[in-house]
This record gives sequence, structure tokens and C-alpha cells, in this order.
Amino acid sequence: MDPRETILESIAEHKLEFEEPVKNTIIVTLPGIKKLHTHCVFLIGQHSLSINAFVIRKPDQNQSQIHEWLLHKNINLYALSYAVNELGDIYLVGRLPLDSVTSSELDRIFGAVLEYCDTTFNTLLEMGFADAIRREWAWRLSRGESMENLKAFAHLVEAER
Repeated sequence: MDPRETILESIAEHKLEFEEPVKNTIIVTLPGIKKLHTHCVFLIGQHSLSINAFVIRKPDQNQSQIHEWLLHKNINLYALSYAVNELGDIYLVGRLPLDSVTSSELDRIFGAVLEYCDTTFNTLLEMGFADAIRREWAWRLSRGESMENLKAFAHLVEAER
């Protein structure tokens, strides 16, 4: 079966949102828990399928520690690796031969992207944006704004008290 058709069938099977801005480029929105959604780009080439999923923007602080931490994480990942682009933003990237693009393999890839983005998201935010999170916390508190999506980082503010 054509890789594009296999990808589209798998997307439909999982009831995922997607767009196809140009031929052979499919952007899938994967729902998460800690990271509410992850955009995953499937680029169908002549011989391989490239997979790129945005994780977080360039960290404000602790960049070298984050990069080292991600390199250690790479050891145990399936079909994907953490990578940094020219701007310093962090992505998951992978490449599969076209003949291995099957429904079951795409299911594993969707699961891997979700797992690797969701389980590391708060840790990466804490490591790379702790100062910004503290400032945001103080600003919201001063204005009586909702703290709902900052609850996971309460320990950063409580440690200062």
C-alpha cells in the first residue's frame, strides 16, 4: 500500500486531527496530557518517511544540561531521537524506510511521540524555564489569574518561601 494512504488510514483509525499543506507532507495533531498537543510532521520522501515533532522552544536556561539529559534519554528511545534545530528548539526526529510504513508501525510511532513528548515536557520546562515560570506565577498571583496550568510547578515557588 502507498505510504500516504497508510498514514491517512492510521490517522482516521485513531481519530486524529491532521492537515496536508502540500503533497507528501502530513501534519498530525497528537493529544497529550502534560503537553496538551504535539504537532508531528510526516514527510514522505522518495525512499523514506521523515518524522519531526516539536517538543519545546529553545530553553532560556540550563541548555547544556538539558542537551546532555536528552542525549542520555536517546539511548532508550524507539525509532526517534531528540534533536536541536538551528534555533535551539528541541524536536523528536526519526526516519523510516517506506516499506516499513505500516499501520502497526505508525501506531508505535504515534505512541512513542506521545510518550516521549508528554513524559519529559514538565521536566524540560522546569529545567529550561524555571525563572520564567516563577515570574509567571507571581504575575498571575498578583492579578488573581488562574494558576491551573502552573500547578505542576508549585514546588518551584514553594521552595523559595
